[in-house]
Order: sequence, then C-alpha cells, then structure tokens
Amino acid sequence: MTRIFKQYIALFSIPFFLITGCEKELSTSPTSSVSEDKLFTTVENIETVLNGTWSYMNDTYFTYANPGYGAILRTSDAMGSDAVINPSKYGFPAAYSFTQMQINTDTRVSAFWTLLYKVIDNCNNIITKIDASVGSQEKKDQIKGQALALRANSYLTLATFYQFTYLKDPEAKAVPVYTESAKPTSEGNPKASLKEVYNLILTDLNDAKRLLSTYNRPASAKYKINADVVNGLLARAYLNTGNWTEAALSAAEARKAYPLMSAADYAEGFNSLANREWIWGHGQTTDQSNASYNFHFLDVSSASSYYYSFMADPYFKDLFDANDIRSQLFLWDGLKGREGSLRYQKFRFRQNQTADIVLMRSSEMLLIEAEAKARGGFLSEAAQRLNELRTIRNATLLDAAGKGPAEVIAAILIERRKELWGEGFALSDILRTQGKVTRKAFTTGGANPAPVYVTITNAEGNTVQVPGIGHSVLVLPDKTPFVENSPYYLFTIPELEVNNNPRLND
Repeated sequence: MTRIFKQYIALFSIPFFLITGCEKELSTSPTSSVSEDKLFTTVENIETVLNGTWSYMNDTYFTYANPGYGAILRTSDAMGSDAVINPSKYGFPAAYSFTQMQINTDTRVSAFWTLLYKVIDNCNNIITKIDASVGSQEKKDQIKGQALALRANSYLTLATFYQFTYLKDPEAKAVPVYTESAKPTSEGNPKASLKEVYNLILTDLNDAKRLLSTYNRPASAKYKINADVVNGLLARAYLNTGNWTEAALSAAEARKAYPLMSAADYAEGFNSLANREWIWGHGQTTDQSNASYNFHFLDVSSASSYYYSFMADPYFKDLFDANDIRSQLFLWDGLKGREGSLRYQKFRFRQNQTADIVLMRSSEMLLIEAEAKARGGFLSEAAQRLNELRTIRNATLLDAAGKGPAEVIAAILIERRKELWGEGFALSDILRTQGKVTRKAFTTGGANPAPVYVTITNAEGNTVQVPGIGHSVLVLPDKTPFVENSPYYLFTIPELEVNNNPRLND
C-alpha cells in the first residue's frame, strides 16, 4: 500500500476530511472537532464522513492539472481519438502523447491511485460501522447504500483503466481489493482478478440498489447517489462484463426520470445540475468551486478560461450531419496563437466562473441500452434507441434494414464519440471494446500531403485562410502505430504502491 493508504484514515487525522461538501447543505463544523471514539457513533457524524469523502473525491487538488476525479475523465479523453491537445498547453499534453500514464513516479499517476483508494477506505469505514451507529434505519440504509455505490464507482474506475477489458480476460490481475478500513498494521493485498473486482462491484451496487429503493433525494441534489445513479453504474458494469440483458435493463431504469435535453439546453454550456438530462453530477458554487477548474481545460470559448486545451480533431467534425444541432458548436479559432484550431464549444463557464461537473446523463444510458440490444442480437430495437437520440439531436436516422450487428454497433460507438465528447469516455470505450486510437494528420493526403486551409476571422476582424490544426501525435511513443490493446493505453500503478506493498504481484 501507499504510505497514505496504510495510515488509519480517521476524520481528525486526514486533512481532506476538513473539506466540507459540495453544496451549502453539506457545511458542517470542522470534522477535527469530532473525536475518534465518537466519529462513527451516530448517523449524523457518519454522513459527515460520507460528505467529506465526496468532496475530497471531486475537489482535491494534487496539482492544478489534477482537480479531483474530473482529472481522470479529462485524461481519458486526452488519450482518445477526438480531442487535440496543443503540446504547449498546460495540463494534458503528456497524457495526449501517451508518455505520462506509464511513468510510475509521475504526480498524476500517484494522484489518481491515492484519490481512488482514499475514497475506498473511507467508504469501507462507513460500510463496516454504520450498522452499529445511533440513528434511524432509514438513514442508515441511505448512507450505507451511497457508500457502497461510491466504493463501487472507484473500483469500476480502477478496473477500467488499470487492466484490459474483462471481455479479453476476466482472470487478468488488475488491482488490490480492500473491503475493510486500513489500520497502521494493515498489510497490502495482492492484485485481484478482474472477475473478483467486478464481483465486488456488482455485489456492492445490487446491495446499494436495495438499500436506496425508497430514498428520494432533493431535486436540486443530483450529487447525492440514489437508485437512478446506482442503475447507471450497474449499466456500465454490465456492459463492461458482457451481460447485455442486464445492461439494457439497468440503463432503461436509470434514465426513466431524465428526458433528453432540448437543442437550446445543449447549447447552454454543460455546466448545470439543473439540466433535465443529468442523472449525476458535482455541483459548484462561488465559495466551493475547486472542481470548476476542469473547465479551464474544456472551455475553449470563454474569455475567462485559462488554457483552451481540449480542441477538436477536424475529422471529428466530419462525423456530424450538417443539420445536427451538435454541429453548430464547432468554430475555427481566429484568436492569436490559436489560429486554425477547431473549437468544440460544448463546455462553457457560467458568468461567475463556476461550472457543475457532469458524471452521468440519460443520453449515455440510452446509448448503453442501444449497444446492449445490438450486441444481444436485437438490431431493430437497438436502432430504435439510437434513433431516439438522433431524432432530438436532429441527426440522420439509422436504417437498420439489411445491416448486420457489426454495422449497427459501429454506428452506436460513433454516436457515443459524438454525444459524450469531453465527458471521460474516449479511452475507456477504446479499452472496453478492444479498439484502437485513431488519429491522422489534417492534410490533403496522397504522396505529397499539404496542409488543409480553413477560413477564420482573425483578431483584427479580417477573414483569412490558415492551415487547420489537427493531431500532432500520430503514433505511440515507441514510434509504432496505434493498435488494439496497447499497454500504452493502461494506467500504471505508482511506485509508492509497488515499494510499500510486497504482496502486490503475488
């Protein structure tokens, strides 16, 4: 284990617990005022632990380039096919070039591991101690269910990025599993197989679903895990493990209360929990806004945004129909230093420079349902689900007549790229489907390729032609082409874990 994980994690001893939650409702007295022997005695105190864990997960900075859980999602997209990262921009160029996540001493590598396992350890404390606390059974069920789901989400993230897909080899060793809280004398566990990790994930989520079956969260509190969020996590886990029937059923349950957003909503900047399509997200206010820093990388149009890191591959634009409402979000950049970059203006800060972070939407669930139906052989139903999304996005509908499973699945996977761009699914989908990164230079091609010129309005207001900017990293670090199941796609385990856990590779 890392040194941090080997510590007994109690509220008064770990600085992150001093962080209050993501909404004003979560504000509490400093948790350092709670003694260890009283910490887990009441449901109120334990809910403080849960709220602090949620805030730690989303709002903790390891560096400015690593603002909480959102940094994992940004890294996934930077390592995919459709986001172009300028090598001179701060934040994600090393992830984009596949030269970072294999370095076990890198800050980001250590940050992601520490973040996920601290969340797991805190949830273990809650899960093992909530039953003996003082409080109503209803409140105990709510807190325990939410802790189980949050633990499952961490293990699902670990299983996704630290080993190849379950469908390649369910017996492949992935990451250590812990279900009890760490103490100073705790020993590190060896890596568990993907099968073992997913067994825990699915057990936790099904237990959480039962415990949260009667819990009704406030309409404004989409950061709180309810049965809809649990069903969404189940849909992801079932899709990863090839259980197509349960993936489709869970996805359909998750999205029932969240109608697809309108065209007007789509252009609002993807910055608000109030969006009717959002199932799960992390809210931000002016006084609790650390996670908003993610938008400095995603937001490529607001004057207040710092980095403009996540531009779009020009070939990504070609995936959209001209009438598709999403195609209206593209703009060739004309500002100095960015001339010829392609903005995809999906994400925008609010006027107060805050932005809520989306973690789950009904569009994703609809696409999981479509993919699961297609992989299960129900091609007509799969096309119906896909077309439900395409209709509201004003995109050309898929005619499944005469098409085989491969064609329908390919169309759904492209739709995932279009709909979920910037939300953290690029690399995870590549790993899940045993696909490969697809990047090519934005040139005319042929024996003598030349730049493709695009029309921009420059900073002086003049219309000019400049070379369009596409991908700058076109091969893996060893100069070989992108391939399926490349080890460069995986996140490595940090050096501290390797050094301090002698049982890791047992």
